[in-house]
Amino acid sequence: KVSSSAQVAMMASSSATGSSSPAGFGTAMSRGTYGPDLKGAAGSNTSPGTERIMETTTFEVGGMSCGGCVANLTNALSEVAGVKNVEAEVGSATVHHDGACNTQMSNAITGVGFTLGTGFDWKDGGVWKQSAHNTKWCLIGCSIGDFGTIAAFQFLWPDSGWNPMWIMVLAMVNGLLTSIGLETVILVKQMDLGDAFRVAVGMSLISMLAMEAAMNVVDLLLTGGAVLTWWVIPIMLVAGFITPWPYNYWRLKKFGKACH
Repeated sequence: KVSSSAQVAMMASSSATGSSSPAGFGTAMSRGTYGPDLKGAAGSNTSPGTERIMETTTFEVGGMSCGGCVANLTNALSEVAGVKNVEAEVGSATVHHDGACNTQMSNAITGVGFTLGTGFDWKDGGVWKQSAHNTKWCLIGCSIGDFGTIAAFQFLWPDSGWNPMWIMVLAMVNGLLTSIGLETVILVKQMDLGDAFRVAVGMSLISMLAMEAAMNVVDLLLTGGAVLTWWVIPIMLVAGFITPWPYNYWRLKKFGKACH
């Protein structure tokens, strides 16, 4: 069930002409939370001018992970009759409208593949699919550095004398670096290089560390060292994918944040 709160905004009146001024629209309001799905804002500014009733409805939205999701959600809500302005971000959308139907707005959100935030659960197929996609990209980035490091010691420096555990640690560090590098390359198409790098660094280290640890533990247990074989690589990849996937689902579902 989706509820909403009304924000009554008074247009400031010009004392000279009696006309309303846009500058006074919605300048005073207090925010509150109403219901598990929906947060609203309510407040009022009164003046002798013309009164206009507006409503502000904020939806918690699941299944979002990037700027493209924000754009899709904004476009969908903007097409609903009565909607005047949409302020969307990953995980939520605040809609300013003059009596738009809550059902129509909810349908607009779910119609483009997102979910309404009705509390956390493990049954959201859309979020499982999106989190799997995010985990896949994380796995690709981490594997480049991880496998590359192990292969270098195995084939180029077989007599280095390094303990397998230290090789694994170095592999994990390099895996994190290549994952951040790959994400930066992907994001630079959407933003400048500096912002892309900062976003990439801000991705979930927990997810990447869990992935790296799972792959290297499997390698160590099955081969007895830092060794790559044709049969152990697929097992390492499966372990690296499955281990952080539930965490990535939880993070995306609850907070609207993705590892990649």
